[in-house]
Amino acid sequence: MTLRLAAPDEAETLWRIRNLAIRSGCTTSYDADVIERWTPDVMPENYRQMIAQNPFYVVENDHGEVVATGYLDLEAKSVEAIFTLPEAAGKGMAKRIIEAIKQEAVERGIARLTLSSTPNAQSFYLKQGFVALGENCYSSRLANAELRCIDMAIEL
Repeated sequence: MTLRLAAPDEAETLWRIRNLAIRSGCTTSYDADVIERWTPDVMPENYRQMIAQNPFYVVENDHGEVVATGYLDLEAKSVEAIFTLPEAAGKGMAKRIIEAIKQEAVERGIARLTLSSTPNAQSFYLKQGFVALGENCYSSRLANAELRCIDMAIEL
C-alpha cells in the first residue's frame, strides 16, 4: 500500500471510489433512492477544487490503483470523505488515511478535528479515537435529503 497526496486530475477516479463506497456501505443507513441521488455519476466541479485546496490523501494498492481516499478540510478543520472501494475494505487503508490526516492537522496547529459520520461508519471512527457528540441531520443538496449523521470529534 502506498499513501500519497492526490492530484486534481484524478478527481473523476476519486469520485467513482466515493460513489462505489457509498452505494455499498450505506445501504443499511439510507434508502436506496437517497443513495442513488447522493451518488450521481457526473462529478460536481467543486470536487476537483477540494482536491486542489486541501490535503487530499489516497492509498494505492500493490498494482498502483487508487482504492481509498480521504481529506482534511482545512477551513472546517474536519475529516471529510473517507472512502474505500468495497473490494479493498477491511485492509487498513482508511486507517492509514485517518492517521495521515491527524498528523497533517497536528503539523498545521489544529488541536481538534471534527467529522460527521454516516451511521454505518461510526464504529470505525470510534476505533480511531473519535468520540460521538450526538446525532444530527446533514442537509445534502446532491441527495435532496436530510442525512442522519453522528457528529464526532477528537482532541489531538
